[in-house]
Amino acid sequence: MEEPPPNDSGCLSTFFSKPVWLAGFRPFFILAIFSGATLPLLWGLVFSGWVSLPGSALSTLQWHAHEMFYGFGWAVLGGFLLTASKNWVKIRGVHGGWLGFMAAAWITERIAVYTAGGLPWLLRGMIMNVFILACGGYIVGSLWRYRRQDSFKDNYYFLVGIPLFIIAKNFLLNPETYMYGVGMSAGLFRLAFTVMFERTTPQFMKNALATSLPRYPWLDNGIKVSVFLAVFAVFFPSSLALAVFSAAAALLTLRFCLWKPATGFKNFGIALMYVGQLGLALHLGFEAAAAAGLKIGTGALSLHIFTLLCMGVVIPAMLIRISQGHTGRPIQFTVSDRFAFGGLFSAAFFRLIMTQLAPGDYRLWVALSAAGWSLGFIVLGLRLIPYLLKERIDGKVH
Repeated sequence: MEEPPPNDSGCLSTFFSKPVWLAGFRPFFILAIFSGATLPLLWGLVFSGWVSLPGSALSTLQWHAHEMFYGFGWAVLGGFLLTASKNWVKIRGVHGGWLGFMAAAWITERIAVYTAGGLPWLLRGMIMNVFILACGGYIVGSLWRYRRQDSFKDNYYFLVGIPLFIIAKNFLLNPETYMYGVGMSAGLFRLAFTVMFERTTPQFMKNALATSLPRYPWLDNGIKVSVFLAVFAVFFPSSLALAVFSAAAALLTLRFCLWKPATGFKNFGIALMYVGQLGLALHLGFEAAAAAGLKIGTGALSLHIFTLLCMGVVIPAMLIRISQGHTGRPIQFTVSDRFAFGGLFSAAFFRLIMTQLAPGDYRLWVALSAAGWSLGFIVLGLRLIPYLLKERIDGKVH
């Protein structure tokens, strides 16, 4: 008797029913950890001249900036917002095959970025935008459709910010508008961190340290408005950019002082949030100085203060919290996590301090910084990826 053909649909259904496809943070945090572990090493090799990108790839700086913001950064932001938005508006959220499609689009983009310069512009535009359009479009659509049941009334920052990310990404991909793309991309990530600092820090302080933080609507709103305006500072005249950056830095610093940092630094996980806020305020202060015509340090020091002392500190802490909390596990920062942060802080030390003290060995410091960052994410991945691949341990489905 002839055997029936294999049921491809059934195979796909089985594959996409696995735990990794149950919520947005699972596949994208895995991809973020993978990119965090590998992309810096590749950048270190490229920057040191040991490896060359294909001739049809983006320029070296374009590739580095694009992969930092839209490879690593958007794997984190996309995974976070796909998960958080469903909780904010109380819906099931994307899962299964559609989530798999988004992950495949992200992976395809990572491959295509090496030949992006040699592709016809229309094909390049399609491949390089499928992921952010699918992921960002789903998040915006969910927040808009279910806005009446949204837990946070200021999610309009994401409704506006996500479409702006698409514009910034394509500016970055064009050599003639590259600097606009970098400025906007950094600004939009600053905005995302600003919104989440406001929401999470008081909650963490209350839950972990039984400490209530003072809240002033004028201060919270002033911070968000000034940080939002700073997204467009790259287009402003220097005097207006100076005013916006100065206001954002001053207001963030004021709130940092009011939010009892001495208490926050008693808890390792919360201390990382305070380091991130301080890094953000410092970055904005450096941006204000640049707008005033002052050049401080060599290299893109201000931008790397943000990527290493804000993104590079807060993102790993977020991966640890969500990978445990959203899989039913108690939230713990283990010895291995602290070792991972040792690698990440060493990356900041080499890139931000040693490059300034001994600029003659700039390539060496960049290579060591890349190695420290990669080491941190390798250590985190060994602990967290098994959680992301397995079912929740509390009996809940997702």
